[in-house]
Amino acid sequence: MSSFLIITVLFLSLISAVGWELSIPTTARPMRSSSNNLRVREGSPFRIAIFADLHFGEDTWTDWGPRQDVNSVNVMSAVLDAETPDFVVYLGDVVTANNIAIQNASIFWDKAISPTRDRGIPWAILFGNHDDASFVWPLDWFSSSGIPPIRCPASGDDDDDDGCTFRGTTRMELIQEEIKASNALSYSMIGPKELWPSVSNYVLVVESSDHSKPAVALLYFLDSGGGSYPEVISNAQVEWFKTKSNTLNPDLSIPELIFWHIPSKAYKKVAPRLWITKPCVGSINKEKVATQDAEYGMMRVLEKRSSVKAVFVGHNHGLDWCCPYKDKLWLCFARHTGYGGYGNWSRGSRILEITEMPFRIKSWIRMEDGSLHSQVNLTSD
Repeated sequence: MSSFLIITVLFLSLISAVGWELSIPTTARPMRSSSNNLRVREGSPFRIAIFADLHFGEDTWTDWGPRQDVNSVNVMSAVLDAETPDFVVYLGDVVTANNIAIQNASIFWDKAISPTRDRGIPWAILFGNHDDASFVWPLDWFSSSGIPPIRCPASGDDDDDDGCTFRGTTRMELIQEEIKASNALSYSMIGPKELWPSVSNYVLVVESSDHSKPAVALLYFLDSGGGSYPEVISNAQVEWFKTKSNTLNPDLSIPELIFWHIPSKAYKKVAPRLWITKPCVGSINKEKVATQDAEYGMMRVLEKRSSVKAVFVGHNHGLDWCCPYKDKLWLCFARHTGYGGYGNWSRGSRILEITEMPFRIKSWIRMEDGSLHSQVNLTSD
């Protein structure tokens, strides 16, 4: 009997060891370090792909809507395969919740994340103005009787037979579902409760490949509101950023990159008039900048920090430029990635590349068709 137990233990140990070997990722991605941070791979730049304004879940009761989501998946897949980024940032308006006729919009959120997750690439999200907006009844749903017919897809909720509760999904519910289903690839965080909006306000540290060296960069994510919140970065968020950045980077020695969805009013000040000319860099300037409703001092804080290199926003689908602001930092738009949302401009993704030695941040736009344009150096040589 004892011999049998010994053989069994050895056999199970072998299975366990083999299983562990098989679970090792086939590609060298920057996984979480012991401090739960991102880390640069030795000898390689750290590359980030930004996916902006995907707008999943539009018109799901038609043939057109689901086809747009498939097209958006194809865009992301093409970019990820061409660039093989170390990290992905979802820059808001992942879904169009005000057009999603089911209770749980996380179903479409999960579809939007899937190209990144399926490739084993870590990511982080922040929220836009459409992500948790209340459902808006399409006028063409209404019949002559004044009662709209049921045209909603099944929600998968056993307590909701017709799938038509229209309650909407909150920011908190969306991010909780994402974190729960991410298999540890999501770096998204729920922000401090005292902030308003509080959900997608957090900072990620990109650590050096050399454990003895300081961090390579700090990535700050701020919720610019919209949907169930006013479209602002509030004074409470400004104070949170000041406290956090002064704690993590008191001597301004670590480069900082800022991400939010809706442009601040500073973007209007630097916007190209007609054509994009130097020092701005980009390819499309097809609409006016749609800004946050008010400015509560965030830009003044960023101006004073020499460590802040650039701010990245989405929201405007017809803009993809980067322009310098007061010769201190760059204000950049991402490229409209999704086939949902307004506009028929070609889709793509803004790419960031951080080189550790010598330190440099470059950016360009990778298009769905594989072409590359609008390269810009966001750090002075």
